[in-house]
Amino acid sequence: MELDELRQMTAPDLRVKEHEAREEIFRLRLKLRTNQLDNHAGYRRARRELALIMTLLGEKARGAAAADKKVANAGKN
Repeated sequence: MELDELRQMTAPDLRVKEHEAREEIFRLRLKLRTNQLDNHAGYRRARRELALIMTLLGEKARGAAAADKKVANAGKN
């Protein structure tokens, strides 16, 4: 999936994608360990996609926390 597509997703949608990516990594790792995986690039791609999704979730969480902090500070003044 492209970065732009992932950036446009909401946090709950990204959580669903994270779950799907983790399941795919599990299946690929199982195939890898039982010597049934012909193309190792798919495993690497899945791991990178999961890392990207987790990074975007962290960015969204930090952005939401910063927005909440701004609102709280605005209320104090």
